[in-house]
Amino acid sequence: MIVTFRTKEHPDIMMFGDIAIELLKMMGHSGTVPSAILAKDVPAALARLKQAISAHKGVKPAAPPAKKEDDADEPVEPPVDLSHRALPLIELLEAAVAVQADVMWDK
Repeated sequence: MIVTFRTKEHPDIMMFGDIAIELLKMMGHSGTVPSAILAKDVPAALARLKQAISAHKGVKPAAPPAKKEDDADEPVEPPVDLSHRALPLIELLEAAVAVQADVMWDK
């Protein structure tokens, strides 16, 4: 599943569903898709997300999957940290705060 986040004055962003739901829960939302946050609640959601991301930075990421014999020539890429995955959503929330806009998301 792909989740698309929308608000005025910022391009839509798309994320894989599992990451999007994890970030929504960090914002204090239930993780329901589709849903929305009213403009008056966006600053608090942004603050909770930033705080959760800061706390998450101390957590060691999961190890990359073990190489299979047939993948011996392919490099193993490290997992993308959640703080990097959250950046587009943080930017969208900051834009929503600036123009006092609602934030919506759907599949």
